[in-house]
Amino acid sequence: QVQLVESGGGLVQPGGSLRLSCAASGVIFSTYAMGWYRQAPGKQRELVAGITSSGTTNYADSVKGRFTISRDNAKNTVYLQMNSLKPEDTAVYYCNGLYSFYNYWGQGTQVTVSS
Repeated sequence: QVQLVESGGGLVQPGGSLRLSCAASGVIFSTYAMGWYRQAPGKQRELVAGITSSGTTNYADSVKGRFTISRDNAKNTVYLQMNSLKPEDTAVYYCNGLYSFYNYWGQGTQVTVSS
């Protein structure tokens, strides 16, 4: 059974930092491209950052220079380090794993940036 379990969300003040984690099980994690998406109320889900199986990364323009995606294949975990958080970063953040036609999602973790 495939599972992607996110953790690390919460309430943070503007300018603060959070680190999200996504632990995968039931898949050969090292072969998967992993990504973080987010969905704010009333908006479509959007890609925040992605990392290929070989470690190549890409970011949405809105988070470049503030967010960093990384992976630890030994721990079957992908991370999203979020710095200089802004109120507009408030959303539910979802972990995604993609390999060939296999596409899996986590349950999401809420990130709220507010003073």
